[in-house]
Amino acid sequence: MRADGIAPNGAAGLQVDAVTKAFGGVVALQPCSFTVPAGAMCALLGPSGCGKTTTLRIVAGFELPNSGRVLIGGEDKTYAPPQRRRLGMVFQSYALFPHMTVAQNVAFGLRMAGLPRAEIEERTRRMLDVIRLPQFADRHPAQLSGGQQQRVALARALVTEPSVLLLDEPLGALDKSLREQMQFEIRQLQQRLGITTLIVTHDQEEALTMSDLIVVMSKGRILQVGTPTEVYERPKSRFVSEFLGTSNILACRVRSQDSGGAVRVGVAGLTPEAAFTAWSRHPPGADAEVLVAIRPEHIHMAPSSGHEGITGFVDGQITGHVFRGATHVYQVAVPGLEVPFIVYQQVTGPMADVALPLGTPVALTWPEGAARVVDATAH
Repeated sequence: MRADGIAPNGAAGLQVDAVTKAFGGVVALQPCSFTVPAGAMCALLGPSGCGKTTTLRIVAGFELPNSGRVLIGGEDKTYAPPQRRRLGMVFQSYALFPHMTVAQNVAFGLRMAGLPRAEIEERTRRMLDVIRLPQFADRHPAQLSGGQQQRVALARALVTEPSVLLLDEPLGALDKSLREQMQFEIRQLQQRLGITTLIVTHDQEEALTMSDLIVVMSKGRILQVGTPTEVYERPKSRFVSEFLGTSNILACRVRSQDSGGAVRVGVAGLTPEAAFTAWSRHPPGADAEVLVAIRPEHIHMAPSSGHEGITGFVDGQITGHVFRGATHVYQVAVPGLEVPFIVYQQVTGPMADVALPLGTPVALTWPEGAARVVDATAH
């Protein structure tokens, strides 16, 4: 694979081109297009019913699209049967054969392909080394932990050397700590093997942690495609901003336009009106009403003098607090706003710092670049 993520023949690893799908009168997918560079991992992210699993099934060949194309390594595989697409697939349930040993499960696809016995044994042994389970070759799935079963399912999918690996909610059955561990293990394995991978998930943290590219979907449409940093820090719509993490959404009015896509906005309902710079992909005109999103971790909160006017950007009062181990989460009520600000404060000391008590007057500020104008209608 070249440094730009394109295969030696000049083709992307996977391309979904204007694919649509309807089941009877129900439209499951409106025209959807995205490209996964060869060797990259792409996450299809969205709530239940958004179309991500339908998209995966079309890529796998389990469903045929009503229109559009699926290209794998530059070759049109839209109507090819699953067995002719050179895909590996891992399901949430793992789907291991309970009566077979670990080695037999991993070797299953190679046996079905009719490879020589010596080659099957060699490739199976090599793959068990890759997943660090050679000592469990003769055990059955029931004798393994959930994480070990997950690794066996991955080995079975990878041993056939597929062009694309498909992961359908692969970590949904694991507890939180094991899920986080497996996120790193799968990611490291995928990067080491350099295999183009498509993962379906509704877990935002999983998509951010594991993928090179995120495709955010809702109601059968693709709302945004980008790297984890792009989608998280520069969401196009309110839906993306709120689905991929937490955002403070402010109703604002544009006061002036600056250079480079920046606009000066005022927060509706505040007296005096707080004005600040927000960034927009398509700067709106003066006096336009817009929604602005600010991530809680970008807001700085400090005790203020209380009711002697605005001491920071906006004045407020702490009305709620929860402790999440690495983070203090505060609710800050601001006079004139119906919805309180959510503010994250990272824990920096071994004693988990000292939380500010409820009722404390505080001043909220945030740096330029933290505020983004988002589309209010896309969902």
